[in-house]
Amino acid sequence: MDLSYSKDENDFREEVKTFLAQKLPQRLRDVVKQGKRPKKEIFDEWHAILHKQGWLTFTWPKQFGGVEWNAVQRHIFEEECASAGAPRIVPFGIGMLAPVLMKFGTKEQIEHYLPRMQDGTDWWAQGFSEPGAGSDLASLQCKAVREGDHYIVNGQKTWTTLGHYANWIFCLVRTSSEGKRQEGISFLLIDMATPGIEVKPIITLDGEHEVNEVFFNDVKVPVSNLVGEENKGWTYAKYLLTHERTNIAGVGFSTEGFENLKRLAAIQTRNGKRLADDHYFAARMARIAIDLSAMKTTNMRILQAAAAGQAPGVESSMLKVKGTEIRQAINDLHRRALGVYAAPFIPESLEEGYNEPPIGPEGANVVASQYFNNRKLSIFGGSNEIQKNVISKMMLGL
Repeated sequence: MDLSYSKDENDFREEVKTFLAQKLPQRLRDVVKQGKRPKKEIFDEWHAILHKQGWLTFTWPKQFGGVEWNAVQRHIFEEECASAGAPRIVPFGIGMLAPVLMKFGTKEQIEHYLPRMQDGTDWWAQGFSEPGAGSDLASLQCKAVREGDHYIVNGQKTWTTLGHYANWIFCLVRTSSEGKRQEGISFLLIDMATPGIEVKPIITLDGEHEVNEVFFNDVKVPVSNLVGEENKGWTYAKYLLTHERTNIAGVGFSTEGFENLKRLAAIQTRNGKRLADDHYFAARMARIAIDLSAMKTTNMRILQAAAAGQAPGVESSMLKVKGTEIRQAINDLHRRALGVYAAPFIPESLEEGYNEPPIGPEGANVVASQYFNNRKLSIFGGSNEIQKNVISKMMLGL
């Protein structure tokens, strides 16, 4: 693969940079660059800006109203957005459910839901994990029983990211207990305003309300909200998860995080010399740089396959494992670089509008929060241990 950029690709990068310079509000940049906790309004504002530009659905095929950028363009866009401090594109609708509907949904579902993802009418959440079904997702117990033209759903979902903002949730539910566990699962679209749904917050170690528990008590869901065939939901879930794992890798975030780490190492001193000149610290940075470079190449390969209409295969598991390990390694080294200033943080300092003087070097107050929050990266979307099993089975036949 030729990794050098062509003139057209460099021109595209300049186009993206110009767009970000002109259209990304400074207020949004500050929230991201300062490690503040973005509220729903921040995500909505950025989505609306991208939608107006026609770039929100840059991963979608043109036939569904997308931009259909190639792999290099996607990589450049994500890299420049991370560098500029743009909020992330919330992936649950645009990046995860949309590909499933495009491949397995009905014409009516595609025509109804895709435009609402684009214009911000619907905010989607993902209802996969349960208290007893995380990495072993096939053991899920949330049940849907068909009664006429509706399913009656009872059960619980957990770790539902940003579910408190969502007005719709796509869920894996058990519609049969016969045969293999994977054969009795269906894929349902559920309106969060339906009676019988309760959302409860889970406050994580960093003090953040990002994830939730969602309870379903005799929730009526129209049969028309079933995606594909009944009891075939495992197939659709696997297709969706390959896209999720690719997104979790966060190549752009890792690239920007590593650049921040290099800037810190150039000015932070220990025992009278810069961290960049400390052989041990420099060696750890070099290892991250090598891994990050290799991950960029793998990411380009996977994006190229996706742009050609293929679902990412085992490579998405590889990218998820390595990508999350790299992001955690950057967080860990950032924490080590700051020493005592990385330990404490003031919860209020992570809220938008906090203007008190920082403690320690610039950005130190968010390092502990980011370190703890990103420990989950190697667990959700299928734990890294599970992904290594997938890789060994599919590539090595073990």
